This record gives sequence, structure tokens and C-alpha cells, in this order.
Amino acid sequence: MKTSIRGYARHRGVSDKAVRKAIDAQRITLDKNGQIDTEQADLEWDENTDQTKQNLMMAVDQNTSAKDKNSYTKIKTAHELYKAQLTQFALQEKKGQLIHKDMVKAQVGQLSRQVRDSWMNWPSRVSALMAAELEIEEHQLHIILERYVREHLNDIGDGKLNFD
Repeated sequence: MKTSIRGYARHRGVSDKAVRKAIDAQRITLDKNGQIDTEQADLEWDENTDQTKQNLMMAVDQNTSAKDKNSYTKIKTAHELYKAQLTQFALQEKKGQLIHKDMVKAQVGQLSRQVRDSWMNWPSRVSALMAAELEIEEHQLHIILERYVREHLNDIGDGKLNFD
């Protein structure tokens, strides 16, 4: 039966490239019309092919291509996942769901200083009013309030925010 290079490759269970290599190496022959006689080519293939080399080369080719393909697939998958994460982060940032850590640290620090300063000035603002209401000496009350406010601020100042 006569067939094409592709047809013979299907018949042998090999690639077109393998059949072309066999033709180039003159392990099988084409007829004058460029067709392959399958029965004759099978005989030539078996007679002219070193099976030890063929099996070794097939094993090397399959392992190499499988590893390369597997490696490429892993890299491509990782790349696509990374791009998806970047897109997700950009969307979350636009929606206001993500904020910059440095900006938060700066604003928390500024707010903390404002609260501390407000408390530090509080005894000066209220000591005269409290002293009049309690009918006690203003200066003494001012000193006591300042001391307790400082102690309290020192106690709450020991707490640390963890942004990591």
C-alpha cells in the first residue's frame, strides 16, 4: 500500500519529522512519485534503524520535552497568577479597600501626638474651674491633675501597634 509521509508516520506511530529523518538518512526510500510503500518501508525501517539508539533518543527527547514543557507551564502559571493578583490589588486600591502602610503609620502617629497634647493641656484648662467648684486651692489641684494625666499617658503609651 502506498501512502504519504504523514500517512506513514501515523502508520508507524511516529512524527512526520522522524519519517523525514529516516528518508534523509536513507533508512527508508520513496518511490519516484514521492510515495512510501508501507510494507517495504517497514522492512527498511527495521533493518536500517539501530533500536538501542532509537530507544535512548526517544527516552531523552520525551524526558527533556516533558521537563521543559512542565517547567514552562509552571512558570507561565505563576506569571498569570501574579498578574491576576496585581489586577486584584489595583482594583481593591481603587475601591478604597487597600491603603498604604506608611500613610497609616504617619496618620496614627499624628493622631497620637494630638491626643497626647490635648491631654497634657487639659489640667491647665480645667484646674481653675474644678478648684472653684470644689472650693480648693487651684495650684495644688493643677499639679495633682498633671501628675495623674502624665501617669495615665505613660501607661497607654506602652502599647504598640503592629503593622506587619
